[in-house]
Amino acid sequence: MSSTMLSRRMILRGLGTAMAMPWLESVCPEARAANVDSSDIKPPVRMGFFYVPNGMHMPHWKPDYEGELKELTPTLSHLAKHRSEIMPISGFELHNGWALGDGGGDHARSVASFLTGAHPYKTGGADIRNGISVDQFAAARLSHLTKFPSLELGLEPSAQSGSCDTGYSCVYSSNLSWRSDTNYVTKEVNPQALFDRLFGNGDSQEQAEVQAIRNRRKKSVLDFVLNDAKRLQHRLGEVDRRKMDEYLHAVRDVERRVAHSIKLEGQEVEMPDYARPQGVPAEFEEHCRLMLDMIVLAFQTDSTRIATFMMTNASSNRPYPQVGVSEGHHDLSHHQNDDEKQKKISKVNAYHAKQFDYLLTKMREVKEGDRTLLDNSMLLYGSGISDGNRHNHDDLPILLAGRGGGALKPGRHIRVADKTPLCNLYVTMLETMGINADKFSDSNGRVANLG
Repeated sequence: MSSTMLSRRMILRGLGTAMAMPWLESVCPEARAANVDSSDIKPPVRMGFFYVPNGMHMPHWKPDYEGELKELTPTLSHLAKHRSEIMPISGFELHNGWALGDGGGDHARSVASFLTGAHPYKTGGADIRNGISVDQFAAARLSHLTKFPSLELGLEPSAQSGSCDTGYSCVYSSNLSWRSDTNYVTKEVNPQALFDRLFGNGDSQEQAEVQAIRNRRKKSVLDFVLNDAKRLQHRLGEVDRRKMDEYLHAVRDVERRVAHSIKLEGQEVEMPDYARPQGVPAEFEEHCRLMLDMIVLAFQTDSTRIATFMMTNASSNRPYPQVGVSEGHHDLSHHQNDDEKQKKISKVNAYHAKQFDYLLTKMREVKEGDRTLLDNSMLLYGSGISDGNRHNHDDLPILLAGRGGGALKPGRHIRVADKTPLCNLYVTMLETMGINADKFSDSNGRVANLG
């Protein structure tokens, strides 16, 4: 706040608190006059990957036509208000998700290879080996631009040992992100820890003081940056003042809900296959939406440009009584063409899609000049398994949302050639992020017709 020019990297500071600002139009004229790099005067492109487990009920997912999205399938219908902003893409294959001589373990491989394109080494011990994931490939090249190179989030904890899928380490089943072939990145599942990470200043002692004061005096994290915020408001135009008010309200809303979820923690019955860490909300939907809200805040403030999110871990057997499904999801995925089981799988798929719809709605509400946060993003949603009963890794359920800053033309169903490597899409996404990548993992080209 001491700079004479409004900076794109502006931070509101207070005891134990460092709150990044959203993209503000007021920055642009002054930044241009000062010949600031162009990345400081236009919103950046963000990239997110959202994984759902156990495949999909494909007849309710995949459109039976190509081109402009008109009539939507039952699962995609839950994204109907974003019809012009989504692009289901059929035909991709995850070749290294197949056994390739390793026998069972399709669920573990579906996660381990989803962002790496690699074939994980089959082991239940510590000698794990996989490959770098596309999010970490990008994060390594963009890390100097943001507070956090990337965020790795989910609703069920990452495992660090054990055997989970016919001889595959549980590490493979519960971690999407890999910095190298032996170095996986565990995900954050605790909303309070994520909130403190996003709005803390990195000084653990100061952050502990702030937490104690907040708990004792029922203060908001916003109280610690109030002076900076007031000084800033006087320097903004009317549109940006309104945008700041909306942003600060969103932060406070998330903060309240995080605190409320902690107070209620333990009052609901835990899911039988999911031991919740302390501080994690008992109610699935509120937990999910809190984490998604914080992805929006992180993207909005350019705290990071890259995020991954696992709805649940591979082989998750979580029931979904909130939509009338009392059986475990993984058990149902082995449906053996039973109509009733398939209907229930479709209900679970729809419920997950509704959470993604929530994210898209929140991102569309954030204005960035004449575009939205969603316009300036690429969000990949899907699974490394197509039909959970067959455990197949071809013709995957993949959907891309957002316009990638204008590089993508959604509102269509696209079909690529059968068995096109999913990593071809990653090469195209990397280039949209401004990262030169002629090849990534097992890619053999680009996806040419996305724009």
